[in-house]
Amino acid sequence: MASGILIVDDAAFMRMMIKDVLTKNGLEVIGEAENGLKAVEKYKELEPHLTIMDITMPEMDGIQAVKEIKKLDANAKIIMCSAMGQQAMVIEAIQAGAKDFIVKPFQADRVIEAVKKAIG
Repeated sequence: MASGILIVDDAAFMRMMIKDVLTKNGLEVIGEAENGLKAVEKYKELEPHLTIMDITMPEMDGIQAVKEIKKLDANAKIIMCSAMGQQAMVIEAIQAGAKDFIVKPFQADRVIEAVKKAIG
């Protein structure tokens, strides 16, 4: 399985939790960003195989970041992270080019299932 995952979330503890789940399953996290603006910069710099992105963040939200990343790389693989009750935003993110989504609070096995499916 390919490695190189970028985690984007404004909450440091969420990034840490996601990173923990991924690394325990043998996946490599190559970068982190705390908002959409930084995510786009990090994507350009690191060219990750997969990005896991929160929807609601300051400066630039996840949906706008997906659009920007897709402009840079039409084949970018992105999984959205959202809280319950954000279905409309999830649909918008999928339309913008996200591959899948995981709902917070998430189950570790659901995260791994989404990652494996996305990097297939």
